[in-house]
Amino acid sequence: MRVQVSIIGAGPAGLLLGQLLHGAGIDTVILESRSQEYVLARVRAGVLESGTVELLERAGVGARCKTEGRVSHCGITAVAGCTCEAGRCVDVASTDNQLVQ
Repeated sequence: MRVQVSIIGAGPAGLLLGQLLHGAGIDTVILESRSQEYVLARVRAGVLESGTVELLERAGVGARCKTEGRVSHCGITAVAGCTCEAGRCVDVASTDNQLVQ
């Protein structure tokens, strides 16, 4: 078998790279030392940032994020004199920089 790109590892990054290259018409092979059953059963990316989810959606593999994923937070805001009523912020004016809720 002759391919343009060999990807080592079928983790989240390797699989996404393979999908992106496939979408661009580039022949790839993904090499993984573990069994398919092991790879499919393991949890690797427990937290996905919004940019990663957007990339998964653009690659055509993000549908499960919408159906099975959940948003755990709306982010953290750093402000001086934090007065947020909904959500969390870090009061950068305080001397101890404690997380305020």
